Amino acid sequence: MKYKDSAKNIFEEVGGIDNIESVTHCVTRLRFILKDESNVNDHAVKNIPGVMGVMKKGGQYQVIMGNDVGNYYKELQKLANFSDSASSGGKKKNFFEALVDVISGCMSPLIPALLGGGMIKVLLVLLPMMGLLNESSQTYQILAFFGDAPFYFLPIMLAYTASRKFNVTPMLAVTVAGIMLHPKFVAMVAEGDPIQFFGAPVTLASYGSSVIPILIMVWAMKYIEAFFDKVIPNVIKSFTKPLFIILIAGFLALVVVGPLGTFAGEGLSSIILWIYSKAGWLALGIMAAFMPLIVMTGMHWAFAPIFLIASPATPDVLILPAMLAANLAQGAAALAVSLKAKDKKIKQVAGAAGVSALVAGVTEPALYGVTLKYKKPLYAAMISGGICGIYMGIVGLKTFTFASPSIVALPQFIGGDGNTNILNAIIVAIASIVITFILTWIFGIDEEQPTEKETVTPVNSVQAGSSEPNKIYAPLEGKILPLGEVKDEVFANKMMGEGVAIIPNNDEVVAPFDGVVTTVFPTKHAIGLTSESGIELLIHVGLETVQLNGEHFEALVQDGESIRKGEPILKVDFEKVKEAGYDITTPLIVTNTASYIDVVAKDVAEVKKEDTILYVV
Repeated sequence: MKYKDSAKNIFEEVGGIDNIESVTHCVTRLRFILKDESNVNDHAVKNIPGVMGVMKKGGQYQVIMGNDVGNYYKELQKLANFSDSASSGGKKKNFFEALVDVISGCMSPLIPALLGGGMIKVLLVLLPMMGLLNESSQTYQILAFFGDAPFYFLPIMLAYTASRKFNVTPMLAVTVAGIMLHPKFVAMVAEGDPIQFFGAPVTLASYGSSVIPILIMVWAMKYIEAFFDKVIPNVIKSFTKPLFIILIAGFLALVVVGPLGTFAGEGLSSIILWIYSKAGWLALGIMAAFMPLIVMTGMHWAFAPIFLIASPATPDVLILPAMLAANLAQGAAALAVSLKAKDKKIKQVAGAAGVSALVAGVTEPALYGVTLKYKKPLYAAMISGGICGIYMGIVGLKTFTFASPSIVALPQFIGGDGNTNILNAIIVAIASIVITFILTWIFGIDEEQPTEKETVTPVNSVQAGSSEPNKIYAPLEGKILPLGEVKDEVFANKMMGEGVAIIPNNDEVVAPFDGVVTTVFPTKHAIGLTSESGIELLIHVGLETVQLNGEHFEALVQDGESIRKGEPILKVDFEKVKEAGYDITTPLIVTNTASYIDVVAKDVAEVKKEDTILYVV
């Protein structure tokens, strides 16, 4: 209620709808454009609960609210239909771009787990071939579920990362994912008998390794949670809110949202099979080209009845052949990125993902960690998959054993009359790798290259991390300015907390400690970070730079992403910012100062990146 009541009071004190032309917000302030500022009683506004102060600057009446400004702004928007040009963060994305951004953003923190699981699967292929591990041994069986775990429980991990992105209570989102993967539900699905929940039919679907269903569900939970926040009295909210959210969200997950992927997959399956009956080459071309997107949605399981029965008597002529071209294309694209990229971290991730896809047929690390992230390698893989798919359809390639197609699994194509089928499989494998690699190399990956000056910081220092959690390291090089001398009352009067300011002389902002990105403001001029020890830091790049609406700023990280000390998080063209008439002084504010005894700035005149700049006691 505090947000609603304070927003209403602010609305009334600044003159209401008759005096407000527009209102936006930045990372700390509500920014009003008023018809007549003289009608506003500043003292009355300052006395409203939650208001830290007011400023009149640049034709704006600014009300300082702190980190919760977004919540007050939402309540203001309910009072009138204000314009919101500055808070939109620039050009709107189309549906596909927005979907890819959400998926890649939520998947990025999971890449280490997927890579680890994928490499274990590679070992399970190689060790038996080398005679070092028996496939019937308990060690092999245990390693098998070691490798499967990150993929099967992918929805649970995604529930957590998506909850950070959609601002949903993390453990409630994880609980709903747990409902979708619960062993008893899995057993009911395996039995195949009809299931009903409160009389509503539950689709017999498996959600292990799926991506889209849980993302849709967590997105929906954002609105479910907001609804119950609004209607449930505070006195009983602690136990009734999670009760209703789990009941409603669980119901929707099993009855409405979860089955969407299954229904879409069944429809796609029917269409592809119909096309195959009329023109096999076209069906395989489409299937191989779009297999990455099909895997991404989890809809490939709709084809399970086809590829799971692959045998000498009933060979698969559609799904597994298409996956051969698609899997190897993902691996080749990742390897091309590994060789072409300049950043060592990208090289390492892409290289491991490429090996995983090529050797074991595990494409998730390559898809989510590389090709989907950079888009152009994904296009290259899809084009190559389509070309190879057409060839497979023309020659009638068949799979005689179920296995995830890869270089090592090529023997699954041995069968039929003579060696023609396996030779065609080898041709497809080579063509898919070569064509994808060449196209990826030509298309490039739009990697941001650091300048020679910016590469001075060694990668080892980033990997080492901050060894002392009470220190904050400089995210920029430049001159030190005491906070009290900053030409902005909010920062100078320390309304947001203690800190220091830097007048930068380089264009790259790096992480000042190991931790996580709490907030990247849409206009990219401010980033909120939380260290592993709980220090909350606001990096506000320049003064009043929210007015640039993201121009001259490039965010290199996103909400919820883990960071290491020294890792680049933002690029700013400070010369262009200065040319536009803005002060580039960059305050660093410990926004949870009240949680500590003291925040002390190091007594230096200038600082280099990763020098100690603040001590938090």
